[in-house]
Amino acid sequence: MLYDIMTVFWRDWLVLKRRLGKFLLSRMVAPMLYLVAFGWGLGRSIPATTTGGSYLDFLVPGILALNSMNISFNSVGPSLHTARMYHKSLEEYLVAPIKPLAFIIGKIAAGTLRGILSSLIIVAMAYAFGANFHINTLFVSVVAINCIIFSALGFITAMLISSHEDMGSVNTYLLLPMSFLCGTFFSPDKLPMIFKAIIEVLPLTHTSTLLRSIGTGNEVSLVSLAILLMYVVVLIGICIWTMHKACK
Repeated sequence: MLYDIMTVFWRDWLVLKRRLGKFLLSRMVAPMLYLVAFGWGLGRSIPATTTGGSYLDFLVPGILALNSMNISFNSVGPSLHTARMYHKSLEEYLVAPIKPLAFIIGKIAAGTLRGILSSLIIVAMAYAFGANFHINTLFVSVVAINCIIFSALGFITAMLISSHEDMGSVNTYLLLPMSFLCGTFFSPDKLPMIFKAIIEVLPLTHTSTLLRSIGTGNEVSLVSLAILLMYVVVLIGICIWTMHKACK
């Protein structure tokens, strides 16, 4: 099983390795714009948060959650969808002596790696911009869990959606609303109750909450951590179902 996982993962790593410079540079653009526009521009006109830190300190964990979501999803979803629908290279994996679960784990691990690498860039940039937050093992683990969740969601989307247009619709109708409403740039506490109830169900909200709590040294919500782990289990289960469906 481990050899099969590494086979799938290594293929994606070789692709990333050839483009690593371009990948890292391209992943700096959006976070830098967020840090300049919101952290320096808007942030200087916003008073210190209730936790005692600046708006920049509040913003950085949200950007980490947002960026790791987008990178992990888009590292798995579009490429696997293209391989399945257009290049027809998914069939090579299906006929190869590789277990379906190993293929799933390998793809999710590759997407998670890309998400973590892009998150490291944001951390370095945030410190350069003057942000002040703490990083420990739990902080890194939450980022990794968020990457796993959205890599798995990208896998599911790629296996179920049958057109390139519908793939783009997932970004428009699912990822884009989460990007702005799930506690990334502001606390959802002031939103109407119906919106707040929906937002509290979404994984990005709990990732932002946990990263903010850990980064400021406050008490960690075990409920949020349990919800994220539940998402991991459920989404990987759906990944297995979609893979078995494709093997029939």
